[in-house]
Parts: sequence; structure tokens; C-alpha cells
Amino acid sequence: MEPPKRRRSATRARLLDGALEVFAERGFHGASVEDICDRAGFTRGAFYSNFGSKDELVLALFQATTDRLLEQIAALLPDLANQPGTLLDAVLGLLGETAPDQRQWHLISTEFTLHALRHPEAARALNEQRAMFRASLTQLVEEIAETSGMTMSVPPEQFVRMIIALHEGARSQSLLEPRKVPAGSLEHTFLPMVLEAVSRPSR
Repeated sequence: MEPPKRRRSATRARLLDGALEVFAERGFHGASVEDICDRAGFTRGAFYSNFGSKDELVLALFQATTDRLLEQIAALLPDLANQPGTLLDAVLGLLGETAPDQRQWHLISTEFTLHALRHPEAARALNEQRAMFRASLTQLVEEIAETSGMTMSVPPEQFVRMIIALHEGARSQSLLEPRKVPAGSLEHTFLPMVLEAVSRPSR
């Protein structure tokens, strides 16, 4: 028989996958626990043995996304000293790869952000997740800036916040007007200008 810990992990993963689909289709408030359980093929008991609420489940989705980012950065950082890539290619590549389905993730993250604005407890939990995300990207920016011989005139974390803001806004436009605004086009057009404005070669 499969070990209990492995079964629990598999159940949790299926619930997360089911929730991702249901939230994207029906919205955070429109999706019920029963909807998520039906999609994943489990009962309410299985849900509540893994998550205390829908809020907790969405935060687990954010955590899974952050974990993927951490793994990607951990794999990338050791090679920077020998083969430093460009700052923008590395950062934008990670932003684009952390969510397999950009439309699904944009719908969920945007709606839960609105939910968090109205509920302080959800806001605190979401801020913790986003802080982890920014810290990982900031580490990447600092490592690449050092190996590339670049000095930034603004704190790296502020640069990361701006990258995320542009990426999230551009993603919204790309999803609404994919022909006029191909995915990644705004970031790759304007971020080099911003980077040039806030950086200079180290002396």
C-alpha cells in the first residue's frame, strides 16, 4: 500500500490542481468547496483534512508558485559566476515560467488580491507570500548585477517591485489583446530602458 504521507501529498496536489481550474472558471467566490472536491474526485472530508478554508487553499497555490521560483533560482545562481546571463532575460524568464497557465493564474491572483484588500487577515498572509517572491527575485538581481559588473542607483528590491508591477499590468493587457500586445512584449520593450536609467558599470 502507498504510505499515508505520500497519499496525503497526492490528495493535496489533486485538490490544488482542481482548485486552480475551478477558481479560473467560476471565480474565487463563485467556486464552492464541493465544486473543488468534485473536480479533484474527493469528498469534503478530504478537503478539510488538508485545508481549513478556501483562503488557505489559494495561499497554498501561491506557496507552490513561490516554491517553483525558489527551485529555479537555486538552480540558476551557481552558474552565474561562470556564465552570467542578462538581468532582464533571467528575471523575465522566471516570471513567465512560474505559472504554467498565465490566464488561469492571472484570474486567480487578481481576484484573491481584491479579496485580500477587503480582508486584513488574507492581506497579511498574501503579503508574506509576495515578500518571499520578491526576496527571491531580489537575490537574483543582486547576484547578476555583481557578476555583470553593474551598480544600481536604486535598491534592488525597488527595482524588483517595478518589474513585478509592469509584468502584472502587461499580462492583463496581453490576455485581453493578445494580437496587439503579445505576451512579454511590453516588458522586453520598456524594461531595458528602465534598467539603463537606474544602473551603471561598476568602477
